[in-house]
Amino acid sequence: MKKVTLKELVAGKIIFAVLVALYYWMWARNDWKDFYPTIQTIVGGFTFWYFVFRAIRVRKYKQEATDEMAEANLHRCDSICLKVCMAALIGIGFACAIGRLVLTTEVIGYCLMGTLILIEVVRTIAFWLMDEKGL
Repeated sequence: MKKVTLKELVAGKIIFAVLVALYYWMWARNDWKDFYPTIQTIVGGFTFWYFVFRAIRVRKYKQEATDEMAEANLHRCDSICLKVCMAALIGIGFACAIGRLVLTTEVIGYCLMGTLILIEVVRTIAFWLMDEKGL
């Protein structure tokens, strides 16, 4: 098997964020279709196997020599994403306060799930750019 890179592990968090959003959808939806149990079974099976293979890759990464520059870049990306996340949550919070009579908890939840996915995508892109340029 090929060497595990930090880029691979960071990009894998996007899949985790999408899975969290899918589970939110499963819990928050108000309708029911006959094919929903099939989707739930597929998502559940994929989640299980994703975490098994991810655990194997993380374990292998920890056994390899670490790239200190890449890990420093990841810490910088995490710091940037924390600030972006704070801004997004403040924006969502004020939108909820202003639109409390119009916005439902379901819509607010979807906004939060969208923010989660957005933060992971921004984190991955920022890390990739920093790692490519060797900052």
